[in-house]
Amino acid sequence: MISGEASARTVMEQCNILGSYSEEPNCLTRPFASHAMQQVNEIVARWMQEAGMTVQRDAIGNLIGRYEAETSDARTLILGSHLDSVRDAGKYDGPLGVMIALACVQRLHQRRERLPFAIEVIGFADEEGLRYQSAYLGSRAITGTFDTSNLQLTDANGILMSDAIRASGGNPDPVALQTTRWQRNNLVGYCEVHIEQGPVLEAHNLPVGVVSAIAGQNRITVQFIGEAGHAGTVPMSLRHDALCAASEFILAVEDVALRTQGLVATIGQVSVQPGASNVIPGQVTLSLDVRHQSDTECEQTCRELEKRAYQMSQRRGVSCNWQLLQKNQAVPCAPHLTQMLAQAIEELGYPLLSLASGAGHDAVVMAELTDIAMLFVRCRGGISHNPAESVMLEDVAVAIQTVEHFLHLLTKDSFS
Repeated sequence: MISGEASARTVMEQCNILGSYSEEPNCLTRPFASHAMQQVNEIVARWMQEAGMTVQRDAIGNLIGRYEAETSDARTLILGSHLDSVRDAGKYDGPLGVMIALACVQRLHQRRERLPFAIEVIGFADEEGLRYQSAYLGSRAITGTFDTSNLQLTDANGILMSDAIRASGGNPDPVALQTTRWQRNNLVGYCEVHIEQGPVLEAHNLPVGVVSAIAGQNRITVQFIGEAGHAGTVPMSLRHDALCAASEFILAVEDVALRTQGLVATIGQVSVQPGASNVIPGQVTLSLDVRHQSDTECEQTCRELEKRAYQMSQRRGVSCNWQLLQKNQAVPCAPHLTQMLAQAIEELGYPLLSLASGAGHDAVVMAELTDIAMLFVRCRGGISHNPAESVMLEDVAVAIQTVEHFLHLLTKDSFS
């Protein structure tokens, strides 16, 4: 029997190997349908076969390994994450979840053990949306919700998505990309392991945590329009400074977010016009990103901030425009699967921490097809989307043990 630490060491080595396949020198950049993705798929396919799985690639390029159940008519549990990356990425965002799932199947295979449900491990072809600025292409194809208009998108080199799919060995036929072989009633659920990408587990000195929900997100553009003027000749009392109004609003965003439990709000882009050192700012445009696991809290916060933006503008003699760009609803994790993950952690002797995911994951899309659960693994410093991204061997071992115990709890559950 392979020890948990030995399995974890293998997972770390596998992530290191995959991290060497990139489209750019001296950094990890692995976009959808790239040569590097094809190389990674070939390697992971071999590892899946060695773990007793049959392997296939679907029309979009998702890599799917299947470990059969005790009986041919059993339902299926899907495990997985994505194998693509952002630009200049770390090695663990995505691949860690695929390799941990693979390790659990490898351990079953080594014991010659079959479960009352089949397991499919999926390495999604695209989650990050780096190449075509359209995320979740892989999970959209799995769930049958792929937007075929995306096939006409072009990348930075002018290559159509349809041509990229074909060149990488896929099938850009719209029917193939929108057809799912799954129905909700033949699935047990979907479980994704992922690095936390934040500092909460580290702050609590915990190796893993259970995700309660994937936060909803509102993305808004706020514009303050004042009057540009000479920095030396317009008295302070007569100014209509758009930047002063925007600055007051930025601090209000921080204040509201700090007073709302579990909410995060970020202003990541600020554009000042005309942008000269000797000109009073006449117009400021900023981005606002608000996230919470409760859609109600998210909506109430946005309404409050919009009201305050207009009040500040009126008081300062400037105008305000508020434009909602994107609204994604929160996605709760399935209580029965989440409870079993929590039970697995506690029965292994670790304290339980439940936390919301502020980032999006393939689980968001998979929730349209089946019940979902997520397990977070501590990452050093909460750093992600960065070459400094790092996890500890001991934490990976705990994650493997947790998923393995979760699988056996599922075998005792009546719904499987």
